[in-house]
Order: sequence, then structure tokens, then C-alpha cells
Amino acid sequence: MEGTGPPDFAAFAESAYASLLRTARLLTGDPHAAEDLVQAALVKVYLRWGGSARWDSPQAYARKVVVNLYATWRRRRWHTEVVRPENDSAPDAHDMAAGADARLELARALASLPRAQRAVVVLRFYEDLSVEQTAELLGCSPGTVKSRTNRALERLRAGGALAGYAGRGA
Repeated sequence: MEGTGPPDFAAFAESAYASLLRTARLLTGDPHAAEDLVQAALVKVYLRWGGSARWDSPQAYARKVVVNLYATWRRRRWHTEVVRPENDSAPDAHDMAAGADARLELARALASLPRAQRAVVVLRFYEDLSVEQTAELLGCSPGTVKSRTNRALERLRAGGALAGYAGRGA
């Protein structure tokens, strides 16, 4: 473990970081909290790296750690602080890519969901996991995943967040 653990982990962390960060950003709605979440998850993965040969996929294990940490961070007092974006009309705001408005709208919609519903939506629709995979990752039943997904989508529809994406023309 001493000679091969850290270099293998470093290569893994470098290759997995961007994907884990995207998932964490969708879960937290805050890029800074997402970075903290991924760093904390990578520390936990590093501490268990010696057993990584038994894992089906280190990437899947790391994603599970990110989701589990996200679910428990609500208990930490400092993490309940909400960072409010500064004025949306920043000097370089007009230079943003065409899809920026849609991404911001999606981020706001996800932020409006309760944690459990947000986690299900991110895992089901962003990570493209099945109901069963999501249930296993969250440690709940497939029925719970389905009901949380349904409630989340109803809430997003009621808030108008999905107006441009789902049910168009219906």
C-alpha cells in the first residue's frame, strides 16, 4: 500500500475530480460548497484507498461518498449558510455563453427542492442512473426514489421551472 497507494489515488483523483465536482455543484447549488464537498469526499476515499481493489468502480464509490456527505452536511452549522450571488448584471455577464441563462434557471430550480428530492433528480437525470441504482446509492427503496422523483417534478412544474423543457405543447 505504501508504494502504490498514493500515486494510484492521485491519478484517480485527477481523472474523477471534474465529474464529482459537476455532481456536487448540482447537489449544493453553490460552486464553493461543491468544492468543499468534493475535497471532503476525496479525503474519505483516500483513507479507504487500500481496499479499492474490492470496489466495482472507484468512481462509483467516490460518487456515493459525495452523495452521502451531501446528505449529512445539513447537520453542520457552518454549512447552513446560504451564499447569495452578487448582482446578476456583473460587467462580464453579457459575455456569457448562450446556455448560461438556462443553466442558471436550472440551478435555481434545483435549489428550490428539498435535499432528498434534489439528490434524486441529480442522480436520476444528470448522472443518468436507474431507479434501482439511485435507490442503492441513497440507501432507500426504489419506491422511495420514484415518489421523491414524482414530488420533485411536480414541484418543479408548479414553480414553472420546467416550462421550457417538459410538457411543451401539452
